[in-house]
Amino acid sequence: MRRDGNVNQNENISVTLDTFHDRRTAFYFQTSPIGAMRDALVADQRNANFDWNGVWLERSRSDEHGWTFEIAVPFKTLRYPVDGEQVWGINVRRTVRWKNETSYLAPVGAAFGGRGTFVISASATLVGLDAPLQSINLEVKPYAKAGTATDVRAVPALLNDFAGDVGVDAKYGLTRGLIADVTLNTDFAQVEADDQQVNLTRASLFFPEKREFFLEGQNVFMFAGATGTIGGGGMNTGGLMDNGTASPLTPVMFFSRRIGLDDGAEVPIRVGARLTGRAGRYSIGMLNLQTGQAARASSTEPTNFSVVRIKRDILRRSAIGVIGTNRSPRTAGAGTNQLYGADLMMQFFQNVTITSYVAQSRTPGVKSAQTSYLGRFDYGADRYGFNVERLSVDRNFTPEIAFVPRPAFRRSFASARFSPRLQDDVVRKMSWQTSLDYITEPGGALQSRKAQGSFRVDLNNGDQWQADYSRYYERLTNSLIIAGARMAPGAYNFGEFSTVYVLGPPRRLAGRLEFNRGSFYDGKRTIAGINGRIGVGARLGVEPRVSINWIDVSSGSVVAKVVSTRTTYTMSPRMFVSGLVQFNSSNASLTSNIRFRWEYVPGSDLFVVYSDGRDTSPIGFTSLDSRTFVVKLTRMVRW
Repeated sequence: MRRDGNVNQNENISVTLDTFHDRRTAFYFQTSPIGAMRDALVADQRNANFDWNGVWLERSRSDEHGWTFEIAVPFKTLRYPVDGEQVWGINVRRTVRWKNETSYLAPVGAAFGGRGTFVISASATLVGLDAPLQSINLEVKPYAKAGTATDVRAVPALLNDFAGDVGVDAKYGLTRGLIADVTLNTDFAQVEADDQQVNLTRASLFFPEKREFFLEGQNVFMFAGATGTIGGGGMNTGGLMDNGTASPLTPVMFFSRRIGLDDGAEVPIRVGARLTGRAGRYSIGMLNLQTGQAARASSTEPTNFSVVRIKRDILRRSAIGVIGTNRSPRTAGAGTNQLYGADLMMQFFQNVTITSYVAQSRTPGVKSAQTSYLGRFDYGADRYGFNVERLSVDRNFTPEIAFVPRPAFRRSFASARFSPRLQDDVVRKMSWQTSLDYITEPGGALQSRKAQGSFRVDLNNGDQWQADYSRYYERLTNSLIIAGARMAPGAYNFGEFSTVYVLGPPRRLAGRLEFNRGSFYDGKRTIAGINGRIGVGARLGVEPRVSINWIDVSSGSVVAKVVSTRTTYTMSPRMFVSGLVQFNSSNASLTSNIRFRWEYVPGSDLFVVYSDGRDTSPIGFTSLDSRTFVVKLTRMVRW
């Protein structure tokens, strides 16, 4: 029942409104028989920002005839090109979980699976709707907060330090499609803690953005299909095959977590402005933010961040765009760090996508190559799939408002899939896939190679099972530490078997079970994990997550564990309390985060948040690193 919860676990209905009738973007609203509410902004027919929260109302009722729902969406929540009579796209999807059935108002090809509701080009056409003439279209949302903080890592240390603060966010509709945002003294006290991870690859760990101010315009700034929602790279720990997704090694050219955070410490955002939306066939995103100095990061100077993103629609469902970013001063020394790039995304028929980009960073004193480029072809039909990719990142490509998972490489990748559907009472679909990932240094010397074969079964009850066998080659020029285990320089050949079983949404216990076993560099590795959800009625949900990695190599043996539980109790679709407790043996940390949220008026919230972090490395006890308690109140006023 929780707002923006996992509504897909149950019977649900969703409505998409393509208000610009561009067959690419849409507003998405979803509900269920118990009144759950979920909304999103859809872009490019395959990416949805579910962290966007619009102002709308919903009522559901169940009786002996079934269930009915009604939603009311204010025109001020939507964006559309002109006043008066409208021509919009519309689609409605109904999901019946107990028999794993999905149906649409306007048919969508089965190849799209669960992403079919984002295929805006398949929508029906809505006519005869008159949109009212709006007033000044101004929205102001001030906040006030108070709380205490303890941080033994700060210089000087904080012990139960009491502080209060105020700030404001404002939106103004310049046109029907362009919205200007201004923020003063931005605050993120209500944000949930990051999920703990163990790095099992040569690439950097990726942590997704969770702050509302950055999430709202995320899709506008998306570059070459990289949404900022994926990360990692190199060897994976098993998963379910998918088609048409961005490579896990593709750089995210605008990564908003570079702003307002420094090595985990919060850096205050003093003032900022943003312009996002559409003007005719153009999508526009502009951002400028000024940060102050962090309490824990005394070396962090006040910094200005600027981003410009412009994209133009071409043909029916294709687009071409440019991006530019600027950071001043840069992370190391005076001067600025900049990025310039251009991308092209072309979609043909139902299942063919071509993605490419070229980007260049600019850093003072660096004159050698600072370029990255991508070329990717995807064919993702229901029965057959095929994709090839070429990705390059130069050694000195260092944009400082970006996320670059792995530096200095050339990647060649190809995969092929065969997925027949069966007329069977148990099995719905079977899939075979093979892939080859070949990564070299910029000079051509082989760094990594991965050859993989996968087999997957989709069952009619919603369960899925996949098995993979992978062969790896890794060449290390320097020692590498993975989960605390040290790998000596040299060349390594090894193989691994992995399997994943996904328990379908109709089950009271849903989630995924994973197991990996095989050689690992000059030793062995075993991985076992569960990431589940236990539904205890409509109001209470428990989400346990356990990942245990046994690594035994010549330098020693390591057991890396991540154990967490998220428990959520929902009083109403607009009021809930959740607790997240996590233990990570790799950094000897035990963290907890308890959040109460009450949307007492649509768009206005009360938050009560408690967080603490403890160091578990001392033997026999845990020492407190940090603790915060915050009460925050926001109030939205619209004209």
